[in-house]
This record gives sequence, C-alpha cells and structure tokens, in this order.
Amino acid sequence: MKVIKDSVHDHIQVDGVARDLLDTPELQRLRRIRQLGTVSLVYPSANHTRFEHSLGVYHLACEALEQLGIEGTQAERVQAAALLHDVGHGPFSHNLETLTYRRTGRYHDDVGHLLGEGAVGDVLRDHDLEPEVIAGLVAGEGRFGQLVSGELDVDRMDYLVRDAHHTGVPYGTIDHGRLVRELTFADGELVLDEGNVQTAESLLVARALMNPTVYSHSVARISKAMLRRAAERLLEAPDATVDAATLQRMDDSDLTVALRSSEATSGFAHRLDQRDLFKRAVWAEIDDVPGGIIEADHDAIRAFEREVADQADVDPEAVIVDVPSRPSMTESTSRVLVNGEIRELGQQSPLVGALRAAQYSQWRLGVYSPKAARERVGRAAVAVLGLDIDGALVSEVRDGLDATLDQFVE
Repeated sequence: MKVIKDSVHDHIQVDGVARDLLDTPELQRLRRIRQLGTVSLVYPSANHTRFEHSLGVYHLACEALEQLGIEGTQAERVQAAALLHDVGHGPFSHNLETLTYRRTGRYHDDVGHLLGEGAVGDVLRDHDLEPEVIAGLVAGEGRFGQLVSGELDVDRMDYLVRDAHHTGVPYGTIDHGRLVRELTFADGELVLDEGNVQTAESLLVARALMNPTVYSHSVARISKAMLRRAAERLLEAPDATVDAATLQRMDDSDLTVALRSSEATSGFAHRLDQRDLFKRAVWAEIDDVPGGIIEADHDAIRAFEREVADQADVDPEAVIVDVPSRPSMTESTSRVLVNGEIRELGQQSPLVGALRAAQYSQWRLGVYSPKAARERVGRAAVAVLGLDIDGALVSEVRDGLDATLDQFVE
C-alpha cells in the first residue's frame, strides 16, 4: 500500500491494481497537464494537475464502493477506471478537445486504444482485468460506469472541490462526504437515497456558480480561444510535423514548445506567454444572437471570422469568434429517491428552473481581437453576424466590464 498526502482529501491510500497503475507513463503524464488549462491566467494558483484530480476521483470511488458494499473484482474494475478516467486528455485538458475530436473522432473518455496496450494494458491483465471493460466504465457504460461518469459521479464531486480549493473561489465547496454516503442503487440506477433533494441541489448550485466564475470566465475563454487557434494553425502549417493524434498525446510543455518553435504560431505563443491577450470586441447575450450563428459549425464560424476581418480591414488571424454551445444542465437529471420513487432533480426541485434562467442570462457570444483593432472588429462583427445590438453600446459596456475585471484579475 502507498499513502499519498493530498491537498483536498488529506491522506489517500492506494493499493492493489491502482498502486501498480500509479507509476505507469500514462498516469505520470497527467502530472504535466493542468486541470484547468488556461484558467491560471485568471487565478494564478490554479496550477493543479490531472494527476492530482485522478487520485481524488480514485479516493472518492473507493469510499463510494465501500458505502455500496461492492467488493472483489467489480470493485477493482471501478477503482482502475476511476484512476485512469483522464488518461485520454490532451494538453491543457478540455481546451483543445473539440479541435482534436474533429480530426481523430475521439473525445478524452474514448480510451480503449490506450488501455489495451503499453504499461497500463500489462498491469490490467496482470490483475485479471479486461482493458475493454475498464474503458467501458470510463465511458460511463453499465450500472457501475455511473460512478465514474454520470450525473452523480465521483469525477464531478472531486473536480468541484479541487477547483474551488486551488482557485480560492468558494462556490464549488460541496459536502462530498455526504454525497458519497447517500449514494445507492435503485432499479439499476445510481441515485441519492431518501431525504437528499437538497444534497443533490448543492451539486447543481456549485456547478452553476463555478461555471461563470471559473470555467467560463471571460479571460479564460479568450485565452482558451487563442490557444485553440494557435493549435489549429500548428496542425495546418505547410511544414507541419504534428498531427492531431500526436497532439492528443502531448503534455502542456510539449505543446508550448511546439507553438513557440513554429513560425505559424510563435506570435500566439508569445502573447500567451506574456498574457498579452486579445480583448473583447463584442460580448453579446443569447437573445441578441441569431439562431443560425449559435448552431453554426466550425467551418461556418471560420468563414464569419474571415468576413469580419475583411470588413474591418485587419488580418484574418486577428479575429476570433467564440460561440458557446446552448446552455445545458446535465446535473438536473441527477436522480433522487422521494417517497420510494426515483425522480429526476429537475422534476423535484424548484431551484432547477431558476438556475436554468441564470445560466441562460450568463451566456455570451464573444468576438476577440488585439486591442488596437477591437473597435473596427466590433462594428464589423455586429454587421456580419446580424447581432441585435448597437456597436457603440458594445464598446461602452465592454470598456466598463474590462475596467471592473482588471481590478480583480491583474
């Protein structure tokens, strides 16, 4: 057995298959991938890694298994899946996932090709565990996959507490101990036991508050969009030596060096290194954005960027259009027992409707450009995208928000 001191869960005991997986190259690579990507440009202490998080998920999975009375081979499968659930992440975590997915067809939880070979595959087979079964659990398949990837999974419980701890933002602080203790299975579904509607609500509220404050903070979104654009240019460069599959297996340092070394991306790399970020030329609410823009695919968005740049008379690489997905709240489908009946939280809790409305009001389309060009880019973007806002008002409101943000994040 190995005992590891953790900043969130104190001492974590690692034994069995997890102990043997711990020092595999695939797990150790996660030490070099930051959990929150570019969020450290907003919250300087947010430098925790996917490795720490994976240990935390393993720890909570062990507690949940004990609470549920699951032992033996099934418990080992879940423990292995919990520890390995993030080995498919590329550099800077989720920041580049949509980019690599378009080229490889794989999201980070599609790990079958990683678990069946190399040191991880050897360890799993040494413990008589089937790599394909572990990969299925990572993807959330089956009854026990819900523990690793589902509405009440231990992944979410750990990252909310851990991200809150390392950013210093208190909103993600949930009672994960109670959440784990109250887990049970009913009709094959993972649910919270009777009397825990408020416990489920706490998870929902924490995620709803962390999203605008941390995960979708405007500076984090701008830096993420710049990193994504730089990585895309790296893959598309005439002398490209990196493909999407290779990029997915890099760590943060590998990608940073590659971006600095390529003529096509060195400008973006310098800006990210120096925190010389693009500014918001437009920051538009969802009701002001035509549905066709929100639903547009990647190629259409790039075409819009070129048209905005042409109309603003700037370099096409000086315009980034950032369109989030429509608001969603997967936590609202968490299941709780109420009077012996399984109910979704969204059907039981009046908070869900209010949080949906808040999420809707927080949604923003962003158009980013260098500071010197943002006035021209803002006016052009309003015209090209058909936004129902006044260009002058965009500048006035944006400048006020920038001044306010600078007080907190500089």
